[in-house]
Amino acid sequence: MSIELYRDKNHACIMFTDLIEEDGQAVQANQFLIVDDDTGAIIDPGGNLAFNELFMGMTTHFPPHKLSYLIASHADPDIIASLDRWLTSTKASLVISRVWERFAPHFTKVGKTENRVIGVPDSGGHLPLGRHELVLLPAHFMHSEGNFHFYDPVSKILFTGDLGVSMMSGAEASRPVTDLQAHIPRMEGFHRRYMVSNKILRLWVNMARQLDIAMIVPQHGAPIMGKPAIQDFFAWIENLKCGIDLFDDRAYQVPTAHIDPVTRQMRPALRQVG
Repeated sequence: MSIELYRDKNHACIMFTDLIEEDGQAVQANQFLIVDDDTGAIIDPGGNLAFNELFMGMTTHFPPHKLSYLIASHADPDIIASLDRWLTSTKASLVISRVWERFAPHFTKVGKTENRVIGVPDSGGHLPLGRHELVLLPAHFMHSEGNFHFYDPVSKILFTGDLGVSMMSGAEASRPVTDLQAHIPRMEGFHRRYMVSNKILRLWVNMARQLDIAMIVPQHGAPIMGKPAIQDFFAWIENLKCGIDLFDDRAYQVPTAHIDPVTRQMRPALRQVG
């Protein structure tokens, strides 16, 4: 099912939340289609689990053969593992951080990425899209070393990859959140582990507050909509301890537990006798 996040006569932002079978084996993930006049881009197209449904689903909004860009916030499998299939079925170019430019070909057959990768420098940039453009915002170490967020000035939507993520079903992810405080328990554990440090969060908030944002839309979970919820989100993450802030020498010990390949569980080391 597709959800219209924004539409006017020339511009549309479409969100797909439920293309992955919810059997507990794979994390829920969102994919996005942005269309401006006769130009289209997919943001974070996803892995092979989502490809068929996304390809067919987008045809009601935009012809896949006219797709210009596959835009990746970073290079995780849930972001671009389907890259080979997209490069085969469309003429689109991959837009990705220069940090991951030479890693992306590992998702494809030999030669598929030749002259089809636009490497983005750490400082980001403005990417033409139809009559308008997308702003590629630096978001490094949130959680990936080379990472970008994508601001659409027409819809005023900020697509934030793994920032703002919440753990929920695809159906729940289709409903925007306007009360952040009630939503924090679904975000907190993920952000404490996947964001690198509070320093990075504070730097990002200082940048993001300069934008006119109507909606923050992550790659997992529900959008955060409305000025009050967005301001509450900024206030929450700029004070959040996370990543290396929470680690000390207890996390770096020679392990003693054993992995049981049958039960797939950890079992403690056997005690020495005598």
